[in-house]
Amino acid sequence: MSNQATINSGISSGDNSGDSPAISMVEAINLALHRAMLDDDDVILLGEDVATNGGVFRATVGLKEKFGVKRVIDTPLAENMIAGLAVGMAAQGLKPIAEIQFMGFIFPSMEHIVCHAARLRNRTRGRLSCPLVIRAPYGGGIHAPEHHSESTEALFAHIPGLRVVIPSSPQRAYGLLLAAIRNPDPVIFLEPKRIYRSQNQRVEDNAQALPLDTCFTLREGNDISLISWGAMIKETLEAADQLAEEGIHCEVIDVATISPLDRETILASVGKTGHCVIIHEAPLNGSVGSEIASLLASEALLDLRAPVARVGGYDTVMPYFRLEDQYMPQTDHIIDAVKRTLEFE
Repeated sequence: MSNQATINSGISSGDNSGDSPAISMVEAINLALHRAMLDDDDVILLGEDVATNGGVFRATVGLKEKFGVKRVIDTPLAENMIAGLAVGMAAQGLKPIAEIQFMGFIFPSMEHIVCHAARLRNRTRGRLSCPLVIRAPYGGGIHAPEHHSESTEALFAHIPGLRVVIPSSPQRAYGLLLAAIRNPDPVIFLEPKRIYRSQNQRVEDNAQALPLDTCFTLREGNDISLISWGAMIKETLEAADQLAEEGIHCEVIDVATISPLDRETILASVGKTGHCVIIHEAPLNGSVGSEIASLLASEALLDLRAPVARVGGYDTVMPYFRLEDQYMPQTDHIIDAVKRTLEFE
């Protein structure tokens, strides 16, 4: 795994070389959907406003015109129906990609995702699989109402049979979404909407998927490991840049697939640095960060030279926009956590 992580660091660092146009994450998602539908007639898109309007964030714009209404389907405002229909399609050989308009609306679909999609392979002893992708914009930072700003990825990471994937850049969004679509089992693909359009990268439409279940090493360092995913990678890299000016060299790990975890890359990084800060937007209680901290406590205790620190959201409902910045972890919070961890000795 360590060799793979080293290779991945090259393609994950935001390299803008090549002749491909620089595009945003939401455009990279659209590009991956277009590529998947070109390559496989079994790929079907469905969800609220995904066809005629191209989605709330325009992730599916132009796809109805290219592939028609039989493959890009506007549904009623009924998440329970969307998930149930997608599970049925997947069980019968199609490859549905169902969009839940905002992650805060995903709860009516939990019955089908948890009780059927995640269990279908096990329930049928491998006779049936469920090649289903559930896409959902998630997270705060865009001044949306509370139900549009939640980070509840830990709910799905707890469910056996589900993969949970969160991209943090246009390049990784393209490659990871293609991998999710080609995967024979259900994938929850969570798109951090705060960075939908905040960064442009050159993305070649080469149909090349990135590996699932693998962390990406975005920056190598020997002093401390910063472990994060999704939109918080932006602040994590900013913190690493500022700390480098003070002579503190951070290793930055993008978890990318939060379930199942790439335990080997995380353990190898902390084994090298001896210090760790875990950064995420979701509340700290019962979080994926808690699981990573538990992993380090049980399998890397003798490598650690200080307690593992966590920087995350508060254990409260996401506030309205006036207090949103006070809720969201900031670059300064990460820097403070790093310095406290390094001063422990």
